[in-house]
Amino acid sequence: MINVFLVDDHELVRTGIRRILEDVRGIKIVGEADCGEAAVKWCRAHEPDIVLMDMDMPGIGGIEATKKILRYNPDIKIMVLTIHTEDPLPSKVMQAGAFGYLSKNAGHDEVINAIRQVNSGQRYIASDIAQQIALYRIAPGASENPFHDLSDRELQIMMMITKGEKVQDISERLNLSPKTVNSYRYRLFNKLDINGDVELTHLAIRHGMLDSSKL
Repeated sequence: MINVFLVDDHELVRTGIRRILEDVRGIKIVGEADCGEAAVKWCRAHEPDIVLMDMDMPGIGGIEATKKILRYNPDIKIMVLTIHTEDPLPSKVMQAGAFGYLSKNAGHDEVINAIRQVNSGQRYIASDIAQQIALYRIAPGASENPFHDLSDRELQIMMMITKGEKVQDISERLNLSPKTVNSYRYRLFNKLDINGDVELTHLAIRHGMLDSSKL
């Protein structure tokens, strides 16, 4: 039996995934969470075979949650299921240790087959996403996406800012001082050649880094 844990901040999405998987022989949904922090806490108390993880969630987000879960239990296999198909997110989360990356546009059969493949120890990346990752690795300087140049921490804080989280909230979630968070924030503005949070949000939407339906 493959024990799967669902992590997505949209209850409707979790319900849809559960309905897809609940009648599939050999796969069992063992729990759910609506944010990265809750996922990390749950996985420290239980040992699912696979965590089906969204990227764009309140709080620490999917990349940091992936790192924390694997730091505690490297045998858990993280499989991303998200609307974000634009690099650098796929590259970042695979480098963080995820075993699979799928778009939410994937068909039922592909999701099921990916879960089984990842559970067997094989990595699974949807073909269009794998092509993007491969092209970027061949010619990293050729990308027009300015977010490629951000560090993991800068990318994490960028996503939290664009979701409307305040500096104080970010500092508490990440155990950083407000001064440090603001330093990252202004570094982002300099790297991306922008002047504020609104411009940052518009840039993130333009490059597929942010789900505008969640704003």
